[in-house]
Amino acid sequence: MKILSVIKYEGNNDVFVWKHPNEDFSTASQLIVHESQEAVFFKNGEALDVFEAGRHTLKTQNIPLIRKFVNLPFDGESPFHCEVYFINKTHSMDILWGTSNPIPIQDAVYGIILPIGANGQFAVQIEDSKKFLVKMVGTVKKFDQQSLITAFRGILMTKIKDCIAKLFVKDKITFLEVHSHLDSISQAIKEDLSEEFIEYGIKLINFNVNAIVVPENDPSYVQLKLALAKKAEMNVVGYNYGQERTYDVLDKAASNEGAGSQMMGAGMGLGMGVNLGSVLGTAMGGAFTNIDSKVLSTNEEKIRCKKCNAQLPKDAKFCLSCGEKVVSEEMVICKNCGQETKKGNFCLHCGNKLSNNCSKCGAELQPNAKFCFECGQKVGE
Repeated sequence: MKILSVIKYEGNNDVFVWKHPNEDFSTASQLIVHESQEAVFFKNGEALDVFEAGRHTLKTQNIPLIRKFVNLPFDGESPFHCEVYFINKTHSMDILWGTSNPIPIQDAVYGIILPIGANGQFAVQIEDSKKFLVKMVGTVKKFDQQSLITAFRGILMTKIKDCIAKLFVKDKITFLEVHSHLDSISQAIKEDLSEEFIEYGIKLINFNVNAIVVPENDPSYVQLKLALAKKAEMNVVGYNYGQERTYDVLDKAASNEGAGSQMMGAGMGLGMGVNLGSVLGTAMGGAFTNIDSKVLSTNEEKIRCKKCNAQLPKDAKFCLSCGEKVVSEEMVICKNCGQETKKGNFCLHCGNKLSNNCSKCGAELQPNAKFCFECGQKVGE
C-alpha cells in the first residue's frame, strides 16, 4: 500500500466534482486546496471532514470525523483509507438547455394551438458540498456540466413546459408578442427551479429563456400569418371583411343588367332581417340610405374606374373593385350663380360664359391677363 504524501486537484477546470484516484493517506499527508474549491473526505458513503482553500497537514486534530470513523490514535503518524473529492465552487456559466419535444400552447389572443419550442442557458454554483456529494455524485469519479444536465433533464423539462403554459394563460400572451415577455418568463422559471436545485446543494444563479419559436411550416402558424396579413391589407385601404363583401355585391350589381333584382337578392343573402340600405349606407359612408327605385335606377349618373373600368357612383373616392383612387373631372366655381361646374366655356347650371374666368379657381380674369391673379394659373391651360 502506497501512502500518498501530497493530495491535490489534478482534474480539468470544467467539472463540478473530481475524485482523487488515490485512497490511501496518513496523518502526515499534505492536502492542497485551490481557491474556489473545497475538499471533502468520504468514507463508506458518508461525507466527513471538509477543507476550504489552503495547504493543510492532516492531523488528528483537523480530521476529527475521520479519526473517529476509522478509530485513529490521537498521536503519531497513522495511515488510513479514505476517498477525497474536490468540489468546484465557482459559478458554472452558459449551461445550455432546450426542449426536445414541442410544447402545445394555446395562443391567448387568437385561440389557436401552436407547437412551440424553447431554448436558453443557466448558471449554477455548488453551495453545499456535502449535500451535493451525497445526493448527486455517489461513487462516480467525475461530475461535469453534461452530468448535471442529464441528472436534471426531467425536472428541467417539466418545470419549463408547465411554467410557459401557465404564463401564456395567466398573462394573456400571444405568440406574436412573446419575445417581449422573455424576461418575465425566465424569472418565473428560475423561481420554480431554484427550490428543486437547492435540495441537492446547488444554487441557481440565473436562468434565461433565449427564444420561444414555432416551426415556420406549421399549418396553424401559416394560417394565422395569412389571416393577419389580410387584416393588415384591409386596414391600409380602410375597410373590414364585412365591407369588402358588401363592395363585391355592389360592384356586381352596378356592372350587370337587371341590377335591381340582383341587389334585392344580395340583400336577402346578407340576412333576412337586415335593411340592405343601412348596410350599404354604412359601407359607402352615407352614399346610400334606402333601397328604392332612385338608388337602384340604372339611369343614375355613374363614372368608370380608369384602372379596371368598373362602374362607380359619381361621388366615389376609391374604386370598389380594385381600390384605385378615383380622379374626378376638374371643377370650377361659376361667378354668376356660385355653383360648382365642370371646367369648360359655359356654366352647366346658368349658362354664364366661363371663358373670362380662371380655369382652375373660377376667378374673373382681367382683359389680356396671362395669369390668374388669384391662384397664379396660366391663362389658356
